[in-house]
Amino acid sequence: MSSPPTPLKHYLQFSDLNADDYAYLFERAALIKKKFKAYERHQPLIDRTMVMIFEKASTRTRVSFEAGMYQLGGTVVNLTTEGSQLGRAEPIEDSAKVISRMVDLVMIRTFEQTKINRFAEHSRVPVINGLTNEFHPCQILADIFTYIEHRGSIQGKTVAWVGDGNNMANTWLQASEILGFKVHLSTPGGYEVDQSIAGIRSSESYQVFKDPMQACAGADLVTTDVWTSMGYEAENEARKKAFADWCVDSEMMRAAKPDALFMHCLPAHRGEEVEAEVIDGPQSVVWDEAENRMHVQKALMEFLLLGRL
Repeated sequence: MSSPPTPLKHYLQFSDLNADDYAYLFERAALIKKKFKAYERHQPLIDRTMVMIFEKASTRTRVSFEAGMYQLGGTVVNLTTEGSQLGRAEPIEDSAKVISRMVDLVMIRTFEQTKINRFAEHSRVPVINGLTNEFHPCQILADIFTYIEHRGSIQGKTVAWVGDGNNMANTWLQASEILGFKVHLSTPGGYEVDQSIAGIRSSESYQVFKDPMQACAGADLVTTDVWTSMGYEAENEARKKAFADWCVDSEMMRAAKPDALFMHCLPAHRGEEVEAEVIDGPQSVVWDEAENRMHVQKALMEFLLLGRL
């Protein structure tokens, strides 16, 4: 007798799953990574196909999802804005109805969150957010898994976010509320997090600091991102001036706990949002963090298609 089909679940923002789901995913990702390191085959998604739609350029997202899906036994179709009709000659809703009849899973990296939401509403298969202007859930999934690998549970810990109030900051806020840790936010004036986008219900899980040094004080993890995200290049010079005091340097890391980790979702601009001695220093785990995108996403794809195993 065949098992019942897995209920349709999308992963459009971090708040789409609960703490219990994340505990399972982190445990599963650890197992999948262990198998990968031992060259042990793990292919639960044989004969499954994922389409990846890129409206924003990508390195880590493409490699991690594509390699991960192949390692799980599945296949991948790549679409770009130039190579597809998404939202141009064809409404997003129509594209979703057609594409989701042909594949088992869809990953989209695009601009407005409304685009991926509209696609998911009309999709018959799970849709994963590979990055939007508002959220980057797969990255935070990897970041928290990396923290757990190095330091154990993130519950009760403090994460210092230094820099732009962007999609990463929004997602850290959602994660803190679900997983029970605190975020210290420090952004330049005019670049604050829009808490209505993150959808945070209370302010207990985060605290705002004007001074980035104060935000880093006593933190277990210090993290940042580029000052100018994709789509905001016209603001680059203005942002460089506004963000001058928000460069994560060795002084900020000294303000954090002695065993604090440093993370960055990459690509990084040494000398802008982070000093070379920090990102290339002993507290930095950015390379583990980058690799872990693949392992957590493999756990996520398996979970969305097969449920708990």
